[in-house]
Amino acid sequence: MIFKYGIDPLTAHTVMEIANGNIKAIINKEAVQLINTCRAKVETMAKGNRAIYGINTGFGPLCDVQITAAETSKLQENLLITHAVGVGKPIDKQISKIMMICKVHALCQGFSGVRLELIERILYFIEKDLTPVVPEQGSVGASGDLAPLSHLFLPLLGEGEFWVGNKIKAAKEILKKHHLKPLILQAKEGLGLINGTQFILAHAIIGLKKMEYLLDLADVCGAMSIEGYQGSQSPFKKELHKIRPFKGNIKVAARMRMLFEKSQNINSHESCSRVQDPYSMRCIPQVHGASRNAFYHLNELTEIEMNAVTDNPIVLSETEAISGGNFHGQPLAMALDYCSIAASELGNISDRRCYLLLEGKYGLPRLLTASGGLNSGFMIPQYTTAALVTENKSLCFPPSADSIPTSLGQEDHVSMGSISGRKFNQILENIEKILAIELMYAAQAMDFRRPNTFSKIIEENFKIIRNNVDKLEEDRLLKDDINTLINLVKKQSLVVK
Repeated sequence: MIFKYGIDPLTAHTVMEIANGNIKAIINKEAVQLINTCRAKVETMAKGNRAIYGINTGFGPLCDVQITAAETSKLQENLLITHAVGVGKPIDKQISKIMMICKVHALCQGFSGVRLELIERILYFIEKDLTPVVPEQGSVGASGDLAPLSHLFLPLLGEGEFWVGNKIKAAKEILKKHHLKPLILQAKEGLGLINGTQFILAHAIIGLKKMEYLLDLADVCGAMSIEGYQGSQSPFKKELHKIRPFKGNIKVAARMRMLFEKSQNINSHESCSRVQDPYSMRCIPQVHGASRNAFYHLNELTEIEMNAVTDNPIVLSETEAISGGNFHGQPLAMALDYCSIAASELGNISDRRCYLLLEGKYGLPRLLTASGGLNSGFMIPQYTTAALVTENKSLCFPPSADSIPTSLGQEDHVSMGSISGRKFNQILENIEKILAIELMYAAQAMDFRRPNTFSKIIEENFKIIRNNVDKLEEDRLLKDDINTLINLVKKQSLVVK
């Protein structure tokens, strides 16, 4: 498959496939024409006497200072150098690569006015796995992700750094190795590179791909816990959810029915005297479903953003370059904050199910150990889930609700969406750990229900768990078991469909 930048619609799946080298991405003739046509418009404006922001003026509060044609190149170079003030640890290499892929797609749509040569250089970096080093902190998410994008594109000038394996090398050294000369930026190009939401966008894409799996896994964890608890499957009946038809709820209820299909264990206690289960079990469609609804919303907005032009100014003709606000990160920032709460709730309800399995009810031994007293069983891992849940709650404060003016008040309302994106992914990492512990609890509870059998998909997952982690017969160091299960979750080794 070949993807055409600027022409074909970009999806999260396509971005990941390009990043992993599974899809070839090219700039075809149609996109080349759009790029060259727009570039000609910029060059016409740059020669004129009328002040046009970002082409022949200073930036931010200096937008009223006109720059001569002779100073244009230095202006654009200074822009990248002065804005590369990010701090903190480097972001994951894959996120840097996704940022470049999304930026190339935006530049190829013919509204940014950069030269084809510049885009081809970025494309070379992507194809040769030359990934710039980008610090995680410093963007306020309006005027775009200025600091991270500046770091991302410093290597075009021979500045900044690249990843080489797990080591960091000076860009100058790597360019020389590839027989590449640093580029000299022309009118509008610095601004075209660093205005945009690609840092926020890349965090949304990587988070959505992770959350998609975790949503499915949360359903599996819930079903396994219900099996261990010998709870009821009646709350998942189609008729119940048909009369409150939220998309996510209906999806989760259907998945729960699938996960209990032909389960001997769940059918073995249909006539028991219990009337209803606690909320963390019977309200799985409503809670997991609400999280899915948030996921659907962010996914929709992210796909729009992937195919949008978010730099500034936008070049429309030889005489018109609109200085608008397409770089403002608020559309994704608010949705990321919403999705952070939604992801956090997957952990909150999972912790409650872990707690229920420890209570020693309905045939389960207290703390899931048959020899309590001398043995503490699974008492303490729930402390870990409780700690992770509270950490996630503290990460749910919405950065998009805050705004600190910058640029002498010119940029007087910012989205803080970069922080929203980073926190979203931090929360998801904690969810991986919480669900891993629930899997350990649920498998132990299911062992006490043998010789009953479970649905095909639950049996598959039980087998995967037991192939890696033994049943707890007496106290042992659980750290290795927990880390093993976290690894299985991270690698998406559990069967969810």
